[in-house]
Amino acid sequence: MNSLFSNFKGDLAGGINAGVVALPVALAFGSAAGLDPINGLYGAIFLGLIAALVGGTPTLISNPTGPMAVVTALIIATEIQKYGSLSSALPSIITIFLIAGLLQIIFGLLKLGKYVAYIPYPVISGFMSGIGLIIIILQIPKFLGVDQSPEVIAILQNLPKLLTQLDVLNVGLASVTILIIYLLPKLTKAIPSTLAALVLVTSIAFFFQLDVKIIGDIPSKFPLPKFEVFAHYDFTLLFSSIFPALSLAGLGMIDSLLTSVVSDNLTKTKHNPNLELIGQGIGNMVSGIFGGIPGAGTTPATVLNINSGAKTKLSGIIHAVILLLILLIGGPIAAKIPLAVLSGILVTVGISVLDHNVIKDLKYVPKNDNFIMIAVLLMTVFWDLLYAVGIGLIVAALYFMKKMADVVERETTNSRIDKIVANIIHAFDNAEEFKQKVEIITLNGPLFFGFASRFQDKIDEISKTYKVVLFNFS
Repeated sequence: MNSLFSNFKGDLAGGINAGVVALPVALAFGSAAGLDPINGLYGAIFLGLIAALVGGTPTLISNPTGPMAVVTALIIATEIQKYGSLSSALPSIITIFLIAGLLQIIFGLLKLGKYVAYIPYPVISGFMSGIGLIIIILQIPKFLGVDQSPEVIAILQNLPKLLTQLDVLNVGLASVTILIIYLLPKLTKAIPSTLAALVLVTSIAFFFQLDVKIIGDIPSKFPLPKFEVFAHYDFTLLFSSIFPALSLAGLGMIDSLLTSVVSDNLTKTKHNPNLELIGQGIGNMVSGIFGGIPGAGTTPATVLNINSGAKTKLSGIIHAVILLLILLIGGPIAAKIPLAVLSGILVTVGISVLDHNVIKDLKYVPKNDNFIMIAVLLMTVFWDLLYAVGIGLIVAALYFMKKMADVVERETTNSRIDKIVANIIHAFDNAEEFKQKVEIITLNGPLFFGFASRFQDKIDEISKTYKVVLFNFS
């Protein structure tokens, strides 16, 4: 217990800040997933608490995320279409959430976490940018204040018609939300811009009695488990739920472990990927039972948590407790939040999910990587997320095999290395001292994504022992 409270002040600040920032985003993702905003908050509370307690990344903050919300929305829409209503589809939906969590636990027990490093970056980049575009496109009707089928192609096809039906008041509130989120950090970073936008625009709508759609009733009490949906359970649902659950589990694994790597880079630590998967799996299972939507490790909240001084799991626990207190105390206030505000928040989330670095440097990226990235992006937006990743992986693997085949093994002369050694060996008293303080690394074959993390580990290990490192690229 001492280690848990060893950094209490920093963890308290990180947990409070992460919880405050998570509130509007969790509510927005609950709405984006096709359920009520409160379901996003339930997911943030239960997943955030359990993943912090069990997971393998001390400073990771887990909440509903953009990619998980998009996949969840597709699953919920499919199940409602199949069963006719949300209440009839609920047993199937909760079953999918439970199996997804169980699969994540199995992934962790099978130690599959380390293989995320082998997913090519162009595939991840194209997929994430595709998710960002989906989030933005799906918010267009809500931004305009009109009703429209929540399907990407249908929205794009009906866009001219939607523009003629727009609600000026709704567009105004959503636009002001976006402006506050982007402009406030230029003035001050002391206040989270997303929270400020939520409070300010909601206050404007409330005090001026604006006629806009709001969240509505939010239960301000501790949620109860949804065991009643299993009263007359159809066990054939277990088989039909495996494929959609696999998509959620796989995406949650990638989403969480990529954020864990970000946490490692900021804290100079090393996470346990398999333990993290087990924590995420248990968290998503418990969240599903209580009506929460699935989630994963989230980068913005994790970075804020670390920058606020957090170092231990206590920060993630405090983040979940803060959200629970907001639920129990502030439910009636949250009920007044306009849906236009949530739409504005989600537009900024979609923009943040886009891979800006790759888009900015697109002309410098190798053509084959560009092809893979753009193909995965288009398939993600206009076809199917899982097929997009699968086909992207196959194409990337074929390209890599060709690249490997092009590498001709041959004897290489180390004349340049020899000259360098001859020039610096005089600085040492004898050859033995040279061997103890100088390491020569010869690299053979292509440097690719799967080798990157091991290469970093090797460099970290060498830097503790040697004063000079020579890289032989001949």
